[in-house]
Amino acid sequence: MDNGASLPRDFDALRTMILDRREVLPKRLAQIAAYALSNPDEIAFGTAASIAQTAGVQPSTLIRFAQHLGFDGFTSLQSVFRERLRERQVSYEERLSALRGDTHGLSKNRVILNGFLAAASHSIETISHNVDEDVLERAVDILAGAETIYLLARRRSYPITAYMAYAFGKLKIRNQLIESTAGIDPEIISFAGSRDAAIAISFSPYASATIEHAAALAARNVPVVAITDSAFSPLAQSATVWFEAAEGDFSGFRSLSGTMALAMALTVSVAEKRRSL
Repeated sequence: MDNGASLPRDFDALRTMILDRREVLPKRLAQIAAYALSNPDEIAFGTAASIAQTAGVQPSTLIRFAQHLGFDGFTSLQSVFRERLRERQVSYEERLSALRGDTHGLSKNRVILNGFLAAASHSIETISHNVDEDVLERAVDILAGAETIYLLARRRSYPITAYMAYAFGKLKIRNQLIESTAGIDPEIISFAGSRDAAIAISFSPYASATIEHAAALAARNVPVVAITDSAFSPLAQSATVWFEAAEGDFSGFRSLSGTMALAMALTVSVAEKRRSL
């Protein structure tokens, strides 16, 4: 950076800058970049020492990362993350205040429900804004042309692929949900070939099995359509095409509303595409 005037002043601009530079960042700085984009709240709240410990780097690496982006130090960089948090908190407070104002004396349970509904709405809006139409078209083309669609997800992402398997089945689209209780998932995915495709879903902290299976499929020239939360996600590295799904949260809990909408849009679009093949 040549001067302070060209520094990113909001999180979206900062995120764009980091993603533009991800291919040329040194290994340790790329590690910090991945952590920062996956854990922006921790960057906003933490100290240099606590962040460095959690991210697995030295505190000096945080300073180097900030200076590499043109900031004079880590504190200046951290202020962008804190401003993002203030803006988000104001947005949610306004939504919750409006909800409370509509009906005076809401129960605590109703406030919680309203909070999750507001977070779900935010997630859907964000994902809608982030999905590129060309990426969507390419993903549908890949999946529509596949003989078998392999579905990979674990932990909180698993309900998405479970529902996709159900919907694909109803739509008469051959699929294989990777969920073997016998521990033979590697053997199941070994049947996949270049005429098949896979959908893999995982968010930070990433499910190691999903990452490993997606990498194994990519190595076998099986195209992988991924849904994850960052360009620095290890899942994105194995993907032929990938979508960014950043879910909103309420009191630290995240639903999967936006991701489910995206997954079902893919499922139905694939069925519709196959009708014209």
